[in-house]
Amino acid sequence: MNKLLMEENDRLQKQVSHLVYENGFMKHRINTTSGTTTENGCDSVVVSGQQRQQQNPTHQHPQRDANNPAGLLSIAEETLAEFLCKATGTAVDWVQMIGMKPGPDSIGIVAVSRNCSGIAARACGLVSLEPMKVAEILKDRPSWFRDCRSVETLSVIPTGNGGTIELINTQIYAPTTLAAARDFWTLRYSTSLEDGSYVVCEKSLTAATGGPNGPLSSSFARAKMLSSGFLIRPCDGGGSIIHIVDHVDLDVSSVPEVLRPLYESSKILAQKMTVAALRHVRQIAQETSGEVQFSGGRQPAVLRTFSQRLCRGFNDAVNGFADDGWSPMSSDGGEDITIMINSSSSKFAGSQYGNSFLPSFGSGVLCAKASMLLQNVPPLVLIRFLREHRAEWADYGVDAYCAASLRATPFAVPCVRTGGFPSNQVILPLAQTLEHEEFLEVVRLGGHAYSPEDMGLSRDMYLLQLCSGVDENVVGGCAQLVFAPIDESFADDAPLLPSGFRVIPLDQKSTPSDHLSVNRTRDLASSLDGSTKTDAETNSRLVLTIAFQFTFDNHSRDNVATMARQYVRNVVGSIQRVALAITPRPGSMQFPTSPEALTLARWISRSYSIHTGANLFGADTQSCDGDTLLKQLWNHSDAILCCSLKTNASPVFTFANQAGLDMLETTLVALQDIMLDKTLDDSGRKALCSEFAKIMQQGYANLPAGICVSSMGRPVSYEQATVWKVLDDNESNHCLAFILVNWSFV
Repeated sequence: MNKLLMEENDRLQKQVSHLVYENGFMKHRINTTSGTTTENGCDSVVVSGQQRQQQNPTHQHPQRDANNPAGLLSIAEETLAEFLCKATGTAVDWVQMIGMKPGPDSIGIVAVSRNCSGIAARACGLVSLEPMKVAEILKDRPSWFRDCRSVETLSVIPTGNGGTIELINTQIYAPTTLAAARDFWTLRYSTSLEDGSYVVCEKSLTAATGGPNGPLSSSFARAKMLSSGFLIRPCDGGGSIIHIVDHVDLDVSSVPEVLRPLYESSKILAQKMTVAALRHVRQIAQETSGEVQFSGGRQPAVLRTFSQRLCRGFNDAVNGFADDGWSPMSSDGGEDITIMINSSSSKFAGSQYGNSFLPSFGSGVLCAKASMLLQNVPPLVLIRFLREHRAEWADYGVDAYCAASLRATPFAVPCVRTGGFPSNQVILPLAQTLEHEEFLEVVRLGGHAYSPEDMGLSRDMYLLQLCSGVDENVVGGCAQLVFAPIDESFADDAPLLPSGFRVIPLDQKSTPSDHLSVNRTRDLASSLDGSTKTDAETNSRLVLTIAFQFTFDNHSRDNVATMARQYVRNVVGSIQRVALAITPRPGSMQFPTSPEALTLARWISRSYSIHTGANLFGADTQSCDGDTLLKQLWNHSDAILCCSLKTNASPVFTFANQAGLDMLETTLVALQDIMLDKTLDDSGRKALCSEFAKIMQQGYANLPAGICVSSMGRPVSYEQATVWKVLDDNESNHCLAFILVNWSFV
């Protein structure tokens, strides 16, 4: 497919060069001819699909009346010429985007802009749909662009060549609570070219271009769309080749400085718009052909609608637009949590919530939201932790209150518990996209009542959950986890009240592996080999946005607000603890270079030799100094871990080499919070217990192959394990050491 795309791109570049030459000739003729053509109908203005007039987008047009159809068509022709030069030419300095998955399953060729006005992204791909079907899908921007709130077409003008000019107002959600949402006032031009290709191009109408003024809203900051769109060319034998260009100026000056990288990143634009559009078309193409299997008796379109509703409801909560009925609630004196309420009946009458969302007792929805900055936290690891370890941050009593909004008899407003309520979760997959960057699932939460007052909370509850942006091969995108309570029936029109988390990196990395591996313990490795880290590497930042929604009645509004505010503060505190556990902080990993670390490395190596009669590092280490031993221990390919040896407490890990930290998906700082019995599976625990007496008597034991679990909940297999006592200089028991041979994630 890549070869076909490259040949198509080369053909189109040659065609564009020819068009540019013809445009120059036509421009000269127009400038030297009496200006009567704009007074004729639209029929006389359009010469052909290949004779397009290319103009500087900032050039003023004093002789053009852009408020009539002929003037608008002139703008449309300019937009088309500019778009074609970007889509298949070099009007923008394009650089191929790093991190896109290569191979036959690749989505296509993706590039981002470098050193141009605004930010831009371009993609080219092959799909098995006819051009007009592709155009129909891509024109429906809210269906594939999750940040699109609305697209309102205010005017439609047919052109004499069979094309269409539309004047469109597009509203885009803000991704965080820290900046205003954006909107665009654009002209969109759809037409066919002589070679059978179909083009839809779009550009903002400004004072420079001329044209009517668009509607303004105080809730939105006006952004600018430079010539963008998509070119669809039919392929012999069926299918289409799509060229997509997105080029925008998001008015960075109106954004807080700390957030400006988000609005200046072509990579984020590519992931959220350009690549998302291409993926959506490919997804529908494969669903249409029957290649996508679906489960649970639901059609893919129904499951996709659930995903769209979850995202839209979460975006509504984060933005809190006044025209949706949201209004701020008085603060408790702190500025960390924003509380907004919505009692508008129109909010619950739309498709997002369903006509019967609020039961008879309810009178509105309350949203508690916050945004926070985190440093050096791997976004994918954070989202995975929030998804897989819900009990670490969620309060089961609050979940039960949210689930009660679906029933006629609600629970009383709960008191937020610091330790939460004992519960477990089971994740049941529903659907996932082709490249597995997004998946929809049902989460079953099971509670266990340990006291009479908890009996009402012990019933199972269900959440519909969407996890997206977790593709390790993607650079520049955001990751989010959004969920909403549902009842057991899970009807297609089930009301949804989404809450969740969104993580957006503010500083982009140069390679895709930075999401997971580069931040992991590299400070320690650098200290061992003498290398240093750059400021960009040690100060990567991300913004985390949190929003939780709750129903309330007139009598409980203040109590719900108090509960929601405290709950979100507790969640923020939990996330800060999680971030500390998974973040390698500069200056916090000095233990391996300390005298204690050198001594421990010597004890581990010497004890292994005493007990087993072999050398741990495969050579004579008696003459090695402490630094050499520590480096050999740290760089050993197998996972080596030490845990405490106490009879009155559960063993916890006290040290691990780099392979051990990678296996446990943790850092030296957080290692001491991980217990041995939580890491081994049942078979591993039984094997260790059966050999424990032998270990204490003979000094070591070999354990069979088995499975353990990382701190992120991922299973890890190993082919063999050896356990031995580590003796100090006084021959006293210091700790237990493990070596797990040939480990790998399952």
